[in-house]
Amino acid sequence: MENSDNKRRVILVTDGDRIAKKAVEKAALRIGGRCISKSAGNPTPMSGRSIIELIKKAPYDPVVVMVDDKGNVGMGNGEKVIVDLAKSLDIEILGVIAVASNTEGVKGVDVDFSVTKDGNIVENTVDKYGTICAGLKIIGDTVDILESINVPVIVGIGDPGKMDGKDCRDKGAPIITKAMKEIIKRSSMHMH
Repeated sequence: MENSDNKRRVILVTDGDRIAKKAVEKAALRIGGRCISKSAGNPTPMSGRSIIELIKKAPYDPVVVMVDDKGNVGMGNGEKVIVDLAKSLDIEILGVIAVASNTEGVKGVDVDFSVTKDGNIVENTVDKYGTICAGLKIIGDTVDILESINVPVIVGIGDPGKMDGKDCRDKGAPIITKAMKEIIKRSSMHMH
């Protein structure tokens, strides 16, 4: 999709393990976007600068990037990549899909809404199984940094490609696809 300011429009997903990668790739295809598959890994195997170069080479937007800290508390590589992308003048982050995990010792981040394992949009947060939880903060290993950068939309979601089998790639990864579509719908990229 063409844009007038030449910024590349990006959706971040805070997970990058093997199963999440397959679901994210499928979802990116379903929304008509491009996935930077090399950004997958647990933790993220690339630098922010390398990922930005790949984003610039992608043929069209939105570009989906995976960022993962592998459960490490503190500033891991996934969070460093998020900071680099947020600072880049060439990138516009449309939104972040914040993935719930059982990480301890993290503050979590407020979500704008969540998508449950049944595909419902809720104001609360969800756990890694995509089940509704009390409160608005999603707990995950690569989400604390989101409080300190300007992100227009933060969507809570369970484990991509999993959620009791309801988001598996073979079913079209419907839950993470819905999260991506909602980010686009609420962004400047959405055209009527």
